Amino acid sequence: MAKIVVIGAGAVGATVGYTLMVSKMVTELVFIDIDKARAEGEAMDISDGTPFTGPIKIYAGEYTDCKGAEMVIFAAGANQRPGESRLDLVERNLRVVKDVMGKLLRHWGGGVLLMVTNPVDVLTYAVHKLTGLPAGMIFGSGTVLDSARFRHLLSLHARVDTRNVHAYVVGEHGDSEVFLWSRADIAGIHIDEFCERRGVPVPDRKFIASRVRNAAAEIINRKGATYYGVSLAVRRICEAVLRDQHSVLTVTGLIDGQYGIKGTCLSLPCIIGKRGRLRVLELPLADNEESTLRHSASILQEIQKGVGL
Repeated sequence: MAKIVVIGAGAVGATVGYTLMVSKMVTELVFIDIDKARAEGEAMDISDGTPFTGPIKIYAGEYTDCKGAEMVIFAAGANQRPGESRLDLVERNLRVVKDVMGKLLRHWGGGVLLMVTNPVDVLTYAVHKLTGLPAGMIFGSGTVLDSARFRHLLSLHARVDTRNVHAYVVGEHGDSEVFLWSRADIAGIHIDEFCERRGVPVPDRKFIASRVRNAAAEIINRKGATYYGVSLAVRRICEAVLRDQHSVLTVTGLIDGQYGIKGTCLSLPCIIGKRGRLRVLELPLADNEESTLRHSASILQEIQKGVGL
């Protein structure tokens, strides 16, 4: 059991806290927010559910309360607006990151820092540059949710349980993300062959990629924000860390030569355990997938240069 600090008690941060409370993996949950009353309200509301889930200490705290936390989840900052890309958020949320990191590092003794705020790739890279902390202990939620959306749509098409679909989205968590169709399989059978055996058409790659890529925008246009899916993705990442599961998840972190890429953070399948991002897996990719991945990296690097990273 563990102590987790959630920085940012907005829709995403609060829902992350709720999913962690329900998961029963955490014994102490701290919300930190510039709006202390909001953090207190969320802590009070979620605490009311503990008689149904079991004992857990939930409260609004200060940065001094980061001491002893196994994980810090960074969910502070502005939300994506209708018609706005994740990368449009970079300057606003980079200011928040710079403000928070100094306060956090004065009190936090180390563990795993999980970035969730968008644009998550650029902000994760910013934390590396600002703090100099070991690469393995800082990573972001990346394309864990994108990969889940990809698997979900493939499962609906193939009419099988989502849990039996293995498929990854890599690169930027955003418009240049890359769908690894060459590695997509069900029961060890490539997705196209599986569909042929199942008696259904092979998946329409452009249609499915568009649905995944535009999922957040479609949700934001309808309800103003996304938070349930990403909160469950964060819960899954926390499970891999707190239970030292050595799970393979497409988190975003510092890239050091994989596929010829350096000097940025982007998502690749990684082994995640108690000490964080333990290893980046360099899968065999189709030529077009590898070139598209490098293009995705170049987009992120241009954004970084534009904000002085």
